[in-house]
Amino acid sequence: MKKLGIILNGLVNENPTFVLMLGMCPTLATTTSAVNGLGMGLATMFVLICSNLVISLLKKLIPDNVRIPSYIVVIATFVTLLEMVMKAYVPALYESLGLFIPLIVVNCIVLGRAESFASKHSPFDSMLDGLGIGLGFTFALTLLGMVRELLGAGTFFGLTVFPDSYGILIFVLAPGAFITLAYLLAIINKIRKVS
Repeated sequence: MKKLGIILNGLVNENPTFVLMLGMCPTLATTTSAVNGLGMGLATMFVLICSNLVISLLKKLIPDNVRIPSYIVVIATFVTLLEMVMKAYVPALYESLGLFIPLIVVNCIVLGRAESFASKHSPFDSMLDGLGIGLGFTFALTLLGMVRELLGAGTFFGLTVFPDSYGILIFVLAPGAFITLAYLLAIINKIRKVS
């Protein structure tokens, strides 16, 4: 039951986007569609799980004075692997996400979980934490992307729901990201207060 609590923590109590308000740059920039949001969330989740595992395994070997640079090297290694795999197997998604894939290295969510959780817990618990936080981030980005895509382009995961002439252009532009996020935050905060 404790293991499930670690995963649910990232989805509900410490959701990086809707509760902790971390990682706003990729959240707002990459969610022009549901596929982009899902892709960015899964990419970040992969890096979170792998880097948390390795950092947890190496925590006793890393001296305190080089802790943060060591974490960044571990994270950068997994981001580089991810980038090469995406470029080879999903080039359209890679092109769509662009610069935001390499920027996962300095994402405060990934580095924050390495510092606050992986460096203090067992490898298995650290992997579960990466999974939970990653699922929470993926859920948030996908939800934001779905709403923006539906309202802005009239599509849902690329499938036409209504003609694009009915779409509200602002939702696929930068201001639409802020507007959508604000409304989603209001709804989620209302639900969390009721529960």
